[in-house]
Amino acid sequence: MDERRLREGVPGFRARPGASGIDVAPHNARRYYGRIRSDPVKIRVALPAADPPDHEMSRPLFRDPPLPAGSTARAFANRWKSMISLSAYREQWFGNVRADLLSGLVVALALIPEAIAFSIIAGVDPKVGLYASFSIAVLIAFVGGRPGMISAATAATAVLMVTLVRDHGLQYLLAATVLAGLLQIGAGLLRLGYVMRFVSRSVITGFVNALAILIFMAQLPELLGVPWLTYVMVAAGLAIIYLFPYVTRAIPSPLICIIVLTALAIGFGLDVRTVGDMGELPSALPVFLIPQIPLTFETLLIILPYSAAVAVVGLLESLMTAQIVDDLTDTPSNRNQECVGQGIANTATAFIGGMAGCAMIGQSMINVKSGGRGRLSTFAAGIFLLFLIIVLGDLVSRIPMPALVAIMIMVSIGTFSWSSIRNLRTHPRSSSVVMLATVVGVLFTHNLAIGVLIGVLLSGILFAWKIAQLFRISSALSDDGRHRTYVVEGQLFFASTEDFMAGFDFKEALERVTIDVSRAHIWDISSVAALDMAVLKFRRDGAEVEIVGMNAASETIVDRLAIHDKPGALDGLSAH
Repeated sequence: MDERRLREGVPGFRARPGASGIDVAPHNARRYYGRIRSDPVKIRVALPAADPPDHEMSRPLFRDPPLPAGSTARAFANRWKSMISLSAYREQWFGNVRADLLSGLVVALALIPEAIAFSIIAGVDPKVGLYASFSIAVLIAFVGGRPGMISAATAATAVLMVTLVRDHGLQYLLAATVLAGLLQIGAGLLRLGYVMRFVSRSVITGFVNALAILIFMAQLPELLGVPWLTYVMVAAGLAIIYLFPYVTRAIPSPLICIIVLTALAIGFGLDVRTVGDMGELPSALPVFLIPQIPLTFETLLIILPYSAAVAVVGLLESLMTAQIVDDLTDTPSNRNQECVGQGIANTATAFIGGMAGCAMIGQSMINVKSGGRGRLSTFAAGIFLLFLIIVLGDLVSRIPMPALVAIMIMVSIGTFSWSSIRNLRTHPRSSSVVMLATVVGVLFTHNLAIGVLIGVLLSGILFAWKIAQLFRISSALSDDGRHRTYVVEGQLFFASTEDFMAGFDFKEALERVTIDVSRAHIWDISSVAALDMAVLKFRRDGAEVEIVGMNAASETIVDRLAIHDKPGALDGLSAH
C-alpha cells in the first residue's frame, strides 16, 4: 500500500496524517475481525523523509510532474509530500548543529593523514588526495543520499589508479576520475542502487568484519619498529577515548584525545611521528583546471577500464557503508540518490585536481560515534579539512600520529561485529560460510569489491541449492492402471530440473499422463526445456499428456518458449 493510495483514500479505511506517518483504521473493525477485535485497528505507515529508501513514488528535492486537472486530492498529497521533503532536508542540515560541527572537526583531523597516505598509494602528490577529500565531502553533503556518511579519497579507489598514474601520469588520472563520476551518475539514473537488495546480511557482516581488520592492519606500520613512547601515547589515547565519556559526552572523546596528546607532544618535545612526517601539506587553495589529455578514442580506451573499476568499487563501498550507517542510526537512505551524488562529487573533484573517492566506513563510524548525524557534519568535515591544511597547516603537521592511531583502533574495535563470532555456532552453516568467505576474500585480495562479489555469488549458489531441495514429485495411479497423475511441488528452475526428470517413470506403459503443476512455479528456460522433454518422452511412447494447474506467470514463459505442442517436436526428440 503506497503513500499516494493512502492519501487518496482506500475503500473501507479512513486515513489522517499522524505525527510520524498516517493512521489507517477500518470504518467498522467488527466487520473485518468479527468478535476477535472490536476496537479500531491502527496501522502506522511511515512517510518518506527527504531521503526515502528507494521509494518509487518519492523524489527527494524534486517536485513530481504536473498532475491532470481535477486531481485535487492527488495534487494536495504531492504538495504535502514536497513540503515534508524540504522540511526534512532542512532538519538534516540544522537539526543537530553542535554535535555535527564537533564530529566534523574530529573527522577532518583524522582525514588528513589518511588522505596523504592514499595519495602516496596512488603515486601522486599529497595535495591531490587532500583536495579530493575536501571537495567530495562538501559536495556529497548537498547531493548525497545518506546524511551523516563521510565520503573522501579512499584506499579502495587509490589502489585502482596506481598503474594508470605510473604509465600515463596525473592528467590521465583526473580524466579517469571524470569518466568514473559520469558512470556513477548513469548508474543512479538507471536506479542500479537496487542491486544492494541482493547483498545478504551475512555478506554485510563479512564486509564489516574484514574492513575492521583492514583498518587495524593499516595502523601496524605506526606500531612496529617505533620508540616505546609511541605505545604509551597510543594507550593513553585509547584511555581518553573510552573513559572521557564517563566525565561528559558534550565533547567527542576522540577530539579530546587529539588535543591532549598534541599538547603533551609539543609541550614536552616528545620524539614521535607526526602528521607532517606523512607528507607536505598544501598552502594554497585548489584552482579550476581541465585535464590536459588528447580527446581521442584511444584515450577513452586507456581510461575506461580504470574508470569502470573505480565507479563499481566506489559505489559498492558507498552503498555498503550507507547500509551500515542506516542500521546504526535507524534512519533510511536513498541508494540511487547516493549513486548520483557520488558521481557528481567525483566528476567535479577532478576539475580542481583531486582523485576519485567514495564513502569511508572508518570515518563514517568516527562521525556517527562522535554524534554526527546530519549533512552538516559531512560539510563541516570538508570545510574544516581545508581550513586546517591551509590556515593551520603548521599546527596540524605537529599532531602526533599515536593520537590518530588510537582513534582508528577505536574505530576498528567498534566496527567489528563481535557477536558474529558467537553466532558461528548458532547461525545456519551456509550463512557462516558466506560471512567467512567474504572476510577471507577481502583480506586476501585487499579489495572490498572482490570480497563482496565472492560473498554475493556464494550466497546466490547456496540459496539456489536450498530452494532446489524444497522440490518433490508425487504420483497416483488410477484404478484401471492406465492413467497416472504426477503432482509437482516446489520451484522448477535450472537447479531442480534433474530432480524433476528423475521423478517420472518413462518406462511405465500408460494411456494418459497428467502433470499437475498447481503447486509449482516454472522460472526459466532450463525448466521449460525439462518440461518439454518430459512431455515428449511420454508422447513418444504413445501416452496422452495433459499439463494442468499452471499459474499465469508460468503459463506466459511456457507459451513463449515451449516446443512440445509445436509441429515436428517429436521428430526433433527422435533426431536428438
